[in-house]
Amino acid sequence: MYEDNNFEENNSFITGIWSERVLVITKDYQIKGNVFMPKTGRKNRVLSDILNGAKRFVAIKNCEVIHREFPNRKAETHEFLQLNLNSIILLRPLSEE
Repeated sequence: MYEDNNFEENNSFITGIWSERVLVITKDYQIKGNVFMPKTGRKNRVLSDILNGAKRFVAIKNCEVIHREFPNRKAETHEFLQLNLNSIILLRPLSEE
């Protein structure tokens, strides 16, 4: 799993990509992971571009998924998941942990 928030800067084959560590809240889940967007604009627009873009799903990598109704349940980890934008209640950058 990639823990480096500057993943794209360390791998020349994807230098045209921004990476942002985020917290996503849905009705049932809390998800922490990395989202990726092409470097086609300002970095501070990455999250709003994801939410306002034409695509209906967002790809999230290196995820920790917690069930909100059962927070004591062991968190799931996934290398990759696709999340439908309609299920997102909140999406925000994750501060350094």
